[in-house]
Amino acid sequence: MNEAFERAMAAFEPAHLPLAVGFSGGADSTALLAACASAWPGQVIAFHVHHGLQAAADDFERHCAAVCECLGVPLLVHRVDARHAPGDSPEDAARRARYEAFAAMARSDSTLGTVRSIALGHHADDQVETLLLALSRGAGLPGLAAMPAHARRHGLDIHRPLLGVPGAAIREWLRGVDLPWIEDPSNGDERYTRNRIRAVLLPALERSFPQFRTTFARSIGHAAQAQQLLGELAAQDLGAVGDPPRIAGLQALSRARQANVLRHWLMQAHGCAPSAAQLEQLLDQLRACTTRGHRIHLKVGSGHVERQGDRLHWYNFRPSPKASR
Repeated sequence: MNEAFERAMAAFEPAHLPLAVGFSGGADSTALLAACASAWPGQVIAFHVHHGLQAAADDFERHCAAVCECLGVPLLVHRVDARHAPGDSPEDAARRARYEAFAAMARSDSTLGTVRSIALGHHADDQVETLLLALSRGAGLPGLAAMPAHARRHGLDIHRPLLGVPGAAIREWLRGVDLPWIEDPSNGDERYTRNRIRAVLLPALERSFPQFRTTFARSIGHAAQAQQLLGELAAQDLGAVGDPPRIAGLQALSRARQANVLRHWLMQAHGCAPSAAQLEQLLDQLRACTTRGHRIHLKVGSGHVERQGDRLHWYNFRPSPKASR
């Protein structure tokens, strides 16, 4: 079974060396760190994020330091405040803090030089959990595409070489090389949706559809390919309607293409992801915008979309009345 892990690592080619590995001390990141350190000796550094959310966080850090000493890998630790704001998802808040910490560590002075690539230990079970979470929330193609094997974020090349490897295969490989790992106690807390999926749904899928990891991965790939095509179409349409977009140019497109280009514009230009309800309301306003005096002012994401003249603008604050027309 651990042949799957070895095949995945043999196929892994990081974009740049030296390579950082996101290292929590859990089984997945421990196996990834050990395999990377063996493949590129002297060119791997471990990045550990101390979230400060659990009493055991200091123990996690000490464990990671001991493993890194055993492997001969330097360890960089970054402490963050990952507490979530009211109404925010604790998992999303911790994820954002983690990626920001990775970027900060990559910018810091390293004994190995500038780090531009990081490998993360997400595996096939994590990918299925991400897909099921997206389905449970009614996500569109970006959500159904789950996690990409390679992405760019905060100036870093992010690699996930283990997305085709079941979690059980990773643990089997670790036992074969006699490396210790820690289990995060929060992984058993079924207040978190992802943990309920892991504890209840994955075993049921295993019993009913033993090949579900492979077939789900195929669907994820189809969704990712379709999303890439939509992104390319949105970039073309945005080039035609302008940035910020002209209302008349948007109205010449079908409603589906309007939605696609507006999502693209809001995300690329402003880092804003509208909800389905907000986008539908904006599309309705665009359709109704047939006179010069028609006013558009809608909450979208953390800001507002306003009509100014013949174009739409997005603000993270309400502009002064003099600026609005």
